[in-house]
Amino acid sequence: MPKRVLFLTPYPQDTAGSQRFRFEQYIAYLEEQGIVVDRQSFIDEQTWKILYLPGHTLQKFVGIIKGFARRKWMLLRAIQYDYVFVHREAAPLGPPVFEWFLAKILSRKLIYDFDDAIWKENTTGANSLAAKMKWASKVASICKWSYKVSAGNEFLATYARQFNDHVFVNPTTLDTAYLHLPDHSSTKTNVTVGWTGTHSTLKYLDLIEEVVNELQQELPFEFLIIADQRPDSGIQGFQYLPWDKESEVADLNRIDIGVMPLEMDEWAKGKCGFKALQFMALERPVLVTPIGVNAEIVEHGVSGYHCQSREEWKQQLKVLIQDESLRQQMGIRGREKVVADFSVCSNKDNFLRLFS
Repeated sequence: MPKRVLFLTPYPQDTAGSQRFRFEQYIAYLEEQGIVVDRQSFIDEQTWKILYLPGHTLQKFVGIIKGFARRKWMLLRAIQYDYVFVHREAAPLGPPVFEWFLAKILSRKLIYDFDDAIWKENTTGANSLAAKMKWASKVASICKWSYKVSAGNEFLATYARQFNDHVFVNPTTLDTAYLHLPDHSSTKTNVTVGWTGTHSTLKYLDLIEEVVNELQQELPFEFLIIADQRPDSGIQGFQYLPWDKESEVADLNRIDIGVMPLEMDEWAKGKCGFKALQFMALERPVLVTPIGVNAEIVEHGVSGYHCQSREEWKQQLKVLIQDESLRQQMGIRGREKVVADFSVCSNKDNFLRLFS
């Protein structure tokens, strides 16, 4: 009989970036090997559409209740699967009851995947109650119960190895053969500096707000923000594009220089450098805060620049805005790095090892 795998995900298929670029793009390879794949998301399509919109409190509450109900029904049929792949958590709130039942009662082989330092409470006073309800401490327990752990970078893997000897580093990867393809056909006049991300990471733009505003007094360039919500940013005259899966790559190709500022903290160490990888795959140089995997992905002075101080951000951004030839050279080197180390093709066999 063929092996069977159940993917338990937070969100519906083909919606969230962490799912699309960590494992969804590998499912076809599993099926090519004769493995039967099923999926179940906690959040359904209807709830996903309003999840991050203001209001809709009752609909969101009902959506959460339905998610718990689906997970309960899942336990009744989980015995038919050889592996259960859990991305981040089986349920967004409360202790790891479903993971415990799957591993300890049903003896299923759990493959646990995470791509952030989710054992830490990334919280402020305003959302401290919600953070406690997320039960961050469950990450250690799930790691301990799992057959294998798939971590997005070495920092995350080091944490997981405290509890499990079978930990694999599976970086977030891009399809450089068919999806993330560079396009330099634009005929626009001004250079475009750009950032992309979700509403939860828009706060990092505050770190370079003054630098961008000062440079705009010296040099002509545009600043483009691609996000799932319109930002409340102090960057003067920024352009905003709502994130759209269908036009994502074309929208990113409008950017000439990518930026990925981060705080120098423990949470940032768990980041997997996805923004930087996207820019590099499209042959764009990128400026990053050199913390965690960012320092490995971006080679300083080769595919982009490491920037920590305000002066470094301003100077290196100014250099790239003024030097088209340098942008091209760095862009080419960046794509070479992604193709070699962070592409679906380069990581396929590593990912499939999880199911051997």
